[in-house]
Amino acid sequence: MSGVPRGVVATANPHKLTEIRAILDEHGVAVELVAMTELGLDSPPEDGDSFEANALIKARACAAATGSVAIADDSGLAVDVLHGAPGVYSARYAGPEADDDANNAKLLAEVAEVPAERRTARFVCAAAAVAPGGHELVLRGEMTGHLVDRPRGTNGFGYDPLFVADATSDGRTNGELAPEEKDAISHRGAAFRAVAEHLPALLSEDPAGS
Repeated sequence: MSGVPRGVVATANPHKLTEIRAILDEHGVAVELVAMTELGLDSPPEDGDSFEANALIKARACAAATGSVAIADDSGLAVDVLHGAPGVYSARYAGPEADDDANNAKLLAEVAEVPAERRTARFVCAAAAVAPGGHELVLRGEMTGHLVDRPRGTNGFGYDPLFVADATSDGRTNGELAPEEKDAISHRGAAFRAVAEHLPALLSEDPAGS
């Protein structure tokens, strides 16, 4: 991909890398994206108290380590009746080594006695882009919806099998949506579409990516 600038995505999650690539392609942003793990980088501690803080922690660390524009997001599920939990702890809700099944099982147990009409929730994504010279931005996207009482569907990842978005008219969970259907309405899609509007300017300032 000679002549195409490179960007580093601060993730070890191949699903996220695929989604971000698709969104930037949709907006015609010419960039060769590589995951930080492909460069032998580890994720820094995500000890921020908000999605925005964690996204910037990761993007800043990757930009400093690589000298390239770095992209990161922090995202999760906020359940209204749980006062916004799991929130920034979404990926490790059931413990530091928890997988998606364990996190989903814990969440279902937490809302087991909650009536369906009160199971409102939202997926939140804060997406950050940081250039080595210090220019940075962070933007938020949200997808509102509600939780169902059992997992449905095998697409997506995380809490997708438990979540029905308000924008979905037929009651399918995110786990039952095709990837392109989810991308069109997702919190990550909204956040990275906003970032995509500004990313070419950051890339043009990056001598390492030119």
